[in-house]
Amino acid sequence: MPTMNISLPENLKEFVESQVQSGNYSTVSEFMRELVRREQKERLREQLEQRLLEGLNSGEGVESTPEMWRDLHQEVRELARKMKHQNR
Repeated sequence: MPTMNISLPENLKEFVESQVQSGNYSTVSEFMRELVRREQKERLREQLEQRLLEGLNSGEGVESTPEMWRDLHQEVRELARKMKHQNR
């Protein structure tokens, strides 16, 4: 696994080490990976929230009916078939 060196002020270094010593994490690397994963999840949540808001503000809604879903599934199947054919 590739490595990365980071510099921390003493108070942050002590905090990270205390998290490992408390048994919450087995290594400093495990703690840092968890922080990065949390940040990734937060960014994805923010993106989803933004897209949902854009959708809500995009105009009048459309009623979801079984026919609408059937037609949408058909369109997706046709698009997938075309893409598969193009990739040959």
